[in-house]
Amino acid sequence: MSLHTPAPSPSSHLSPGNLNWPDPQRQAQFARWLAGLPADLDLQANSVCLASADASFRRYLRIDSAQGSLVIMDAPPDKEDCKPFVKVDQLLQQAGLRVPEILAWEQAQGFLLLSDLGAKTLLQSMDLGGEPPLAQYQEATDMLIQWQLASKPDVLPPYDAALLRRELDLFPQWYIAQHRQVTLDDKQSKVLEEAFARIIENNLSWPSVYVHRDFMPRNLMVSPQGMGVLDFQDAVYGPITYDIASLMRDAFLSWDEEFCLDVTIRYWQKARKSGLPVGDDFGTFYQGVEWMGLQRHLKIAGIFARLSLRDGKPQYLADTPRFIHYIRSTCSRYMALKPLLRLVEAVEGIEVPTAFVFGKF
Repeated sequence: MSLHTPAPSPSSHLSPGNLNWPDPQRQAQFARWLAGLPADLDLQANSVCLASADASFRRYLRIDSAQGSLVIMDAPPDKEDCKPFVKVDQLLQQAGLRVPEILAWEQAQGFLLLSDLGAKTLLQSMDLGGEPPLAQYQEATDMLIQWQLASKPDVLPPYDAALLRRELDLFPQWYIAQHRQVTLDDKQSKVLEEAFARIIENNLSWPSVYVHRDFMPRNLMVSPQGMGVLDFQDAVYGPITYDIASLMRDAFLSWDEEFCLDVTIRYWQKARKSGLPVGDDFGTFYQGVEWMGLQRHLKIAGIFARLSLRDGKPQYLADTPRFIHYIRSTCSRYMALKPLLRLVEAVEGIEVPTAFVFGKF
């Protein structure tokens, strides 16, 4: 998972020598690679500045050129593999979506020169205090349908039971045990095991399509040329419910349920008309989206705890109350998930008042 973190202002230009390189060897590799790129690009080495970092070991730089602003991906090959990025970039282009053009790739050293989709994400373009941007969300769901219609089996890694389970296990390993420092007893462990089995079964009951895996406003770029998409290197072939859950149950912002329903219904209607396997009953589909979102939020809570405790990135934990709210809201709507709801509330130290009903005897 790769979630971008804020970067310095684009005006804060830095030379290649002071970009906080992890070691002098990496810095020297970058300088040699940059100097060896085609002269007709007219790259301005002294214009290099940090564009963004993310939750992985990748980071992105901007550089001025004869074509205007370009982006450099810095992905140390001992920690990151650029091949999935390149492969999915090609798949998205073939589907007709706007993604970075790969202008140069030094595979052995993990440097890519990319076209620049702009400096403003969909999240940054929103007035979060105003009306929800329905038109922009509809543009995003149109892109999503376009991507899903291009789906073919055996092209991307499968989002199978093993991967879903590995992701879910991050919640007890990192959020419960490490962040909350709670040790589950045998009864609680059984509750978690049974809940995970139900979640995986429900999620895998939906047909598979291409899944971006982080399709949300923070990874969608807005510009006069149209909306573009980034951060797609972890794409898989999995449940059709995933990306719409990711979009409407965002890791970094929340909308009212009414707006989430509105956008999801519009997506479902268009997807169904396009021939995508979303079923003939919206209620059933929405339940599938909720259960898929539950899996995602359990996973993200674990990932954000790991980022804080293992990787020294505590800023991510600020959003964990949002995930716990999502988890509790979904669990409260389904009887099969009530034991998980009580477990989460116990871990969070949330006391739920006992309801007494008084009547005639």
